[in-house]
Amino acid sequence: MVTVLDTIDVKAAGAKLRHPEKANNPDNAIQRKPSWIRVKAGGSKVYDETRKIVKENGLVTVCEEAGCPNIGECWSKKHATMMIMGDTCTRACAFCNVRTGKPNPLDVAEPENVAIAVQKLGLKHVVITSVDRDDLADGGAEHFVRTIEAIRARSPSTTIEILTPDFQRKEGALEKVVAARPDVFNHNMETVPSKYLSVRPGGRYFHSIRLLQKVKELDPNMFTKSGIMVGFGEERNEVLQLMDDLRSADVDFMTIGQYLQPTSKHHKIVRFVTPEEFDAYATIAKTKGFLLVSSSPLTRSSHHAGEDFALLQAARNNR
Repeated sequence: MVTVLDTIDVKAAGAKLRHPEKANNPDNAIQRKPSWIRVKAGGSKVYDETRKIVKENGLVTVCEEAGCPNIGECWSKKHATMMIMGDTCTRACAFCNVRTGKPNPLDVAEPENVAIAVQKLGLKHVVITSVDRDDLADGGAEHFVRTIEAIRARSPSTTIEILTPDFQRKEGALEKVVAARPDVFNHNMETVPSKYLSVRPGGRYFHSIRLLQKVKELDPNMFTKSGIMVGFGEERNEVLQLMDDLRSADVDFMTIGQYLQPTSKHHKIVRFVTPEEFDAYATIAKTKGFLLVSSSPLTRSSHHAGEDFALLQAARNNR
């Protein structure tokens, strides 16, 4: 699975501007991880090969930019999530380690470069995500379409999953992307409504719910997916209500993972949710009617996406 302003450190400066009160706040220090959060380090031959293919094609991966804890495992299987449209986001979400600032113009060669990497890696299933590009008239919808088309041209048997921004105030953008017929349309809610102002201030909860609902209206057969992180201080009942909201939008697949604080300048971890609580969330979500649920401390949107797509297909066929 592949996801590929000046002279200042934008990532650090952006985080500081977003949270000036936390810049030197010892109370926001990164907490020690509990025993149940263990990740596999990179360093295998396959890991190095994956890294080489990504770099040779000038791609950006969310695995690196967002500091994903599963990068060692995924890259050792030649899996990577490509992040298109550059490495600079126009939003300033308090949980995210992707840099914030003024993005560069789109790279017109990027869709083809992503397709070449997908072909070289021999991927059966690929995940394409992006930064938010509020500066673009269509939010980057056409760039998603061109990337999907380029992958299909080079690797027609590869199934494609996209993880998109919310396309706020971008009329016609969603319709354009859905018309390109990705196999899975993913848009993450990230957190419960009460935490949006502090966690995802640029987003709008009900806009995101409506976006997911509209995908199904445009193409009832397209798999839809959404995910959240827990540990921001949300209440259990809020998570359960979010599940109901996603099911009202006919979302097929829900992911739930532990928020891990990238730096002391980011939103603090209020608590580490136990594996038993993740299991309970999974059980409840399944009873609410999701085709598939992935709920664990290290669950991430793109983790095991290829295997999960096969499970989605099987679950639909068995209904």
